[in-house]
Amino acid sequence: MSKAKNSASGKKEESLGDFIRQCLIIIVGVFFIRSLLIEPFNIPSGSMIPTLQIGDFVAVSKYSYGYSRYSFPFSLPLFEGRIFGSTPHRGDVAVFRYTQDTSIDYIKRVIGLPGDHIRLEDGKLYINDREVPRDNLGHYAVNDENDRLLSGTRYLENLPREDGKKIVKHEILKMREDDEANNTKEYVVPAGCLFMMGDDRDDSADSRFQGGRETGKCAAPAGNDFLKATDKDLGFVPTENLIGRAQRVMFSIDLKHPSWAFWYWPTEIRWGRTFHGIN
Repeated sequence: MSKAKNSASGKKEESLGDFIRQCLIIIVGVFFIRSLLIEPFNIPSGSMIPTLQIGDFVAVSKYSYGYSRYSFPFSLPLFEGRIFGSTPHRGDVAVFRYTQDTSIDYIKRVIGLPGDHIRLEDGKLYINDREVPRDNLGHYAVNDENDRLLSGTRYLENLPREDGKKIVKHEILKMREDDEANNTKEYVVPAGCLFMMGDDRDDSADSRFQGGRETGKCAAPAGNDFLKATDKDLGFVPTENLIGRAQRVMFSIDLKHPSWAFWYWPTEIRWGRTFHGIN
């Protein structure tokens, strides 16, 4: 009897040990994938409309720009700067940590690289004194995260890569062209920093706004002639704040009912955006 009991007890302990080991393997595997390879992010706001929609879930490659403390859970200060770092390409859609609160993730398009001169005139984008061509695609209307109707003109912007050999064609949304955000002073992007903008050009808190960024490596331009929306504007984005490049929309849902009402999901999923590439 005692041998049988000992045998049963041993099997239970062995089963528990196997279970714990399997759980640890899964945890380490998930940590490895999310930290070094691919991490999913959801889109809660409309600043990247029409490229990204509210309710999109995007796959972000963590290896595209190398790794910083923000590549890992809890932003552990394991090292300074970036390892295996590389500068994004102009036109990339990138996820990064908000400059005023690094617990918050932002997603915008890379418009200006270190040394670039950026300005807007009547809503038209100029990079290094050259106007970025765009083609009128007609009227566009969509609701934002606050259910406000955004109505404007859709353009296909032809954004030149830094080497001049490739053009990134992507859509933008314009609603107006006569305000300060569409008629800016010239920005010169500092070393180690990026100029980021949303594709919904008139509903995006981006690098055009420099309030509260008067000091530090990516400080606002000298003087008081830069745009200021709040005391916690985005401003230029340090490259060490980068998390990765948005590669693909994996899944998208337009929730019009509580998320627990799963019986509505089949009609609210945007099937046409599943595995949709991001330009």
